[in-house]
Order: sequence, then structure tokens, then C-alpha cells
Amino acid sequence: MTDGPIRVLIVDDDYRVAGIHAAFVGKVDGFVAVGSANSAATALELVSRLRPHVILLDVYLPDRDGLSLMRALVERGDPPDFIAITAARDVSTVRTAMQLGAVHYLVKPFRFADLCDRLLSYADLRRRITTLETGDARQEDVDDLFGMLRRRTVTKIPVPAKGHSAPTLELVRDAVAAAPGEVSAVDVAAAVGISRATAQRYLRYLADHGLLRLHLRYGATGRPEHRYFPAT
Repeated sequence: MTDGPIRVLIVDDDYRVAGIHAAFVGKVDGFVAVGSANSAATALELVSRLRPHVILLDVYLPDRDGLSLMRALVERGDPPDFIAITAARDVSTVRTAMQLGAVHYLVKPFRFADLCDRLLSYADLRRRITTLETGDARQEDVDDLFGMLRRRTVTKIPVPAKGHSAPTLELVRDAVAAAPGEVSAVDVAAAVGISRATAQRYLRYLADHGLLRLHLRYGATGRPEHRYFPAT
């Protein structure tokens, strides 16, 4: 394995979602997003050119499904690793992804903390494998490797109050986490695809529960602008 950051390719049919995931990757120490693809054909070309270590792969793609893309890359030889990131939650898809070698499987929507958890455990696994590349592994070494893929404990968003959707709360929180700085309700509305009023309502809920911080930006005249940023 090579030194330097772990190279990540994002493959998702929605360019906005791909951008959010790339921003997430950029916030995790030791990782760098080297590119994104919105189709399997583009992904195949980018894998050859960019040589990513791991792909964040959606199952639903416009030209072929992500599982067949995984299979094609495995058959081609020297494939990258895969973290499935998809809305597909049927057991058959999950099982096939596991059989093809996915090291993690994240069901959309998810929080930045969820992806960060998977990426960090993957980094731990790569480092551990590096120390075992020469010689034979003992049973405890093998158990250790498989144990590194277990999910860490992450803080969940509280059960939403009436009129709030848990998936939307997570999307709003993730949009704030992915932003390079403070964001407004207008910014979040554009990123998530909801109205400004809905974004403001969800942002206020998250701030009231301590999951976001609110900063009032005062101008020369008028009301202060509400700006939000992650609590941690």
C-alpha cells in the first residue's frame, strides 16, 4: 500500500449528492476525494485514470446498476475497495454487495458521522493489513481484521417532533456538516432540495437540540441573518 491520503472516487447518479459526499470525504483526516462520476461508464474510465483506493458507490445508476459495476471491476483485476452508499435496502442487494467485496454498506439518507465512522474503520483496516503483508497471519490477526469493520458508536438525532421527518433532519444536518463554513437557510434549501421555510424550520429544530450552532450576523440595517454551523 502507498503512503499519502486514501483516494476516494464518488459514484452517484445525482451530482448534488455526489458533491455532498465529496465534501464529507474532505472533512475526514487522511482521505481525499479524487473525482466523481454520475454513471457506470464514467466510473470505469475514472478508475483507470485516477486509481482510487476505495469507491463510494451508489447501486442505482442510469446506465447499469452499481453491483454489475462492482463485478466488472473485480473481473478486470486489481479492483479498488467498495463502500456501498444507496437507498437500496433489500436483503438480496445487501448480500450481493457483500459477496462482491463491499467493506461497508450505508443506507441513504445518512449522517456525516455515519460515513466518517465507516471511512475511519476502513483506514484502520488498511493500516493493519500493511503490517501483516509479510508472513502468515495468525487466527487472532484475522479476527482483528474482520473486527475492524464493525461499526463504531455514533450519536443519533433525537426522535423528531410531530411535523419533522427524521430523514430530512439528517439531510439538513449533513448539508451543514458538508459546507466549508456557516450556511443560511437558503444555502441548505438549495443543497437538500426543499423550500427555504422548511429548511429554516429544520435548522431551528436542530439548533434547539444542540446539534447545530446558530450565529446571528448583523448588517447595517434590517434583521440579523441566521447562519448555522456544526455543533462539534
